[in-house]
Amino acid sequence: MNAKQYVHELFERVVKRNPNEPEFHQAVQEVLESLVPVLEKKPEYIELGIVERIVEPERQIIFRVPWVDDNGKVQVNRGFRVQFNSAIGPYKGGIRFHPSVYVGIIKFLGFEQIFKNSLTGLPIGGGKGGSDFDPKGKSDAEVMRFCQSFMTELYRHISQDTDVPAGDIGVGGREIGYMYGQYKRIKNVYEAGVLTGKGLTYGGSLGRTEATGFGLVYFVDEMIKAKGISFAGKTVVISGSGNVAIYATKKVQELGGNVVAVSDSNGYVYDKNGINLATVQRIKEVERKRISEYVKAHPTAEYHEGCNGIWTIPCDIALPCATQNEIEIESAKILVKNGCKAVGEGANMPTTLEATKYFIENGVLFAPAKAANAGGVATSALEMSQNSMRLSWTFEEVDAKLKNIMVNIYKNASKAAEEFGNADNLVVGANIAGFIKVAEAMKAQGLV
Repeated sequence: MNAKQYVHELFERVVKRNPNEPEFHQAVQEVLESLVPVLEKKPEYIELGIVERIVEPERQIIFRVPWVDDNGKVQVNRGFRVQFNSAIGPYKGGIRFHPSVYVGIIKFLGFEQIFKNSLTGLPIGGGKGGSDFDPKGKSDAEVMRFCQSFMTELYRHISQDTDVPAGDIGVGGREIGYMYGQYKRIKNVYEAGVLTGKGLTYGGSLGRTEATGFGLVYFVDEMIKAKGISFAGKTVVISGSGNVAIYATKKVQELGGNVVAVSDSNGYVYDKNGINLATVQRIKEVERKRISEYVKAHPTAEYHEGCNGIWTIPCDIALPCATQNEIEIESAKILVKNGCKAVGEGANMPTTLEATKYFIENGVLFAPAKAANAGGVATSALEMSQNSMRLSWTFEEVDAKLKNIMVNIYKNASKAAEEFGNADNLVVGANIAGFIKVAEAMKAQGLV
């Protein structure tokens, strides 16, 4: 059987075995298609069942999360942890609290995390977790009670040497703090390395908050510099207004780019004079309000309902930092028509497969999520290192290490793309570079 046929048949089995999980199917399809040239050169990966094993999680945990709201009413949510692959280190990946969460979302995220974590060059495997709990509109007390109940089950499946969760959508410093407090209470140990994204007063790392957004821009900057382009003077559109979008905006502005739009799940703001980052931070991080509040402070800005319209704004560089599949083919066509030169994925899989192919076919420089947004998990691993040594590095030390990691990810993805015949396709390059390291570890460890 040739590699192409093998990949086709394996993907069909994945779909049959994991029905009604389109996000997981999409993530697997993208990786498998990229691996065809690798499998042709290294048929032992087929013979040893490496690929068949890598698409199957090592462990899937689903559990009930009961909690009491402020009215005294019992609520019940569902919790998940998918421990996907531990070939190169303990499972590592965030926890997402959002109504859309179900096992398919967690599996797609965990699968992506295998290759993302491998690309960092650090010894961390792939995993992901979450719940269909919605923290929006909940009081601090309700969030605390939910987090404590969630951790009361999760604690038995994690440790600093087994599985190290972090934050994701809906899980920030507040939620990590509540979960860590409950973990410490149950285990009666101060195991700081079991969760990352912690507060600075109890084992967190300087630079972790900024890491995903900064890392995205470091990667994209390296990618466009290779083609003689820089952020200076460029018009940039960034979707989202959470942690990733905020710090991507900050770094782009530091590099001389003009960020003209940000968004949330209700709509987007366009400010031709450049987004005022302090206003966005106040609205989203302090007041926890909708981005529509922005125009109250900046009357010349425009607010528009609906998210997809943000991609109709002409820009040189687009950085989708909101959620999966936010750029579909129609939006991709508009971006290309308007002269967009580069796209960098800050969110996990924010571009559909069809849109991704369209960008690449039309000469748009494309930075895939598993490479471009790896800065967050890379700095989480740096936080684990500091916890193990019981030391704290300065912000400058962490930021320098982060930048070096992102530059190396670009170089490794670019090299792999060139080696396997797709010199300008970083999607293929990132998938191959991430896969080979994990595959070699699995090969060495035998049939497990």
